[in-house]
This record gives sequence, structure tokens and C-alpha cells, in this order.
Amino acid sequence: MATSTVEDYLKAILVEEQRDAESLVTTGRIATACQVAPGTATSMVKTLADSGLVTYEPYSGVRLTEAGRQLAAHVLRRHRLVELFLVEVLGMDWSGVHAEAERLEHAVSDDLIARMDEMLGHPSVDPHGDPIPDAQGLVEEPDLPSLANCPIRRPFRVARVRDQTPEFLRLVERRGLMPGSRVRVEERDPAAETVSLVVDGGGGEAEGRLSLGLRAASKILVGAL
Repeated sequence: MATSTVEDYLKAILVEEQRDAESLVTTGRIATACQVAPGTATSMVKTLADSGLVTYEPYSGVRLTEAGRQLAAHVLRRHRLVELFLVEVLGMDWSGVHAEAERLEHAVSDDLIARMDEMLGHPSVDPHGDPIPDAQGLVEEPDLPSLANCPIRRPFRVARVRDQTPEFLRLVERRGLMPGSRVRVEERDPAAETVSLVVDGGGGEAEGRLSLGLRAASKILVGAL
């Protein structure tokens, strides 16, 4: 049985692979995702490679093997279902459930996860819009534009928030940009690095017209209505 540390690394690698499926995941990106020193990440990557969970190319990076991908998807499914359960059933704030799910994902049984999934109606996304792998470990990663590059003056709905730090999620909520909100980009100012938006239905205190930094806008993905 994999340790919680192994599961954390595999999950981090899977998420990084989903961000850029064409490239190997560097140990630097893994170290950042797992909040460890680069040397610590390199040592763990070698251990994962010896266990047949990743293929490792020194000085280039890693890629999950099929066995590693299955285990990583299993952990990711638990994490995202726990997040949704904490929000929808226990009423926790969506900005604080990521840290809770990090701990609980290693403790909950498969039977409990199956019950959660059934109670929640077999959801496809978590509270932040991240796709939930199915029971077979399959996960659909739609290619969605962000507020930083979507067509202007066209209506969209907020589909996913990529930055899940509590501070950023609270900002998103204040601005009425939670998943499901309707939004339209009116203008982008590259020199000022700002995006002007019209928000409809987000429910935040700044609902209506607002301005968002380009970097923040790039973390909010949108889909068709």
C-alpha cells in the first residue's frame, strides 16, 4: 500500500501533467507543488521510478506510468469528492476545504468515497470546477480559455478556478466570479495588465463592472453558456 507521501507526489505529478500534457514534469515543478526542497523531490522521484510508478529522465523530468497514473487518479478522485462533500453537505467555506481534503484523502475508505459519490449525485466537478476522475480513474480535462485570453464582448460562465489558495478564492468570491457565474470581458489593457469585466449572477459584493489583474484573470477559466 502506498504511503501518504507517495500519494501526494503522484497526485502532484498528475495535476502538472494535466496542465501540460506534451512535456515531462520537471523536479522543480514537483518540488514547488509539494512544497519541498528540489533535492528532496529528486530523491522521491528516483524512489517512484524504482517502484515502477514514473519514468524518470535525469535533467529532463518524469512522466507517470500507467500504474502511477491509476493510483494518482484514485487519490485525486478522493481529494475532490471530499472537497465537494465538505462544501455541499457540511457547509464548509470553499476557500478552506483544500487543506482539509489534503489530510482526509489518505484516511477515507473506498466504501466511504463511494457513498459520498452517490450522495452527491455522481458529480463531475469539485467546488472549484476541477474535474473529478470517475471510479475507473478516467478524468476529462477540457481545454478552456481564461479571462485573460477568451474572446471579448462574448458571454461566458466561470467554469474553473485554478489557484486554490484561500486568499485567492476569497478574492474570487468577493468579486462574484465563483464557478457558474456569468461573465463578459469588455476590454483588456496589456500595458496596465488589467481586464475589464461585467459579472452577472455571481452574488459577490462587487457584482457588476469590475477590473481584474491579468495574472489573476489567467487563473479563472471560462466555458460556453
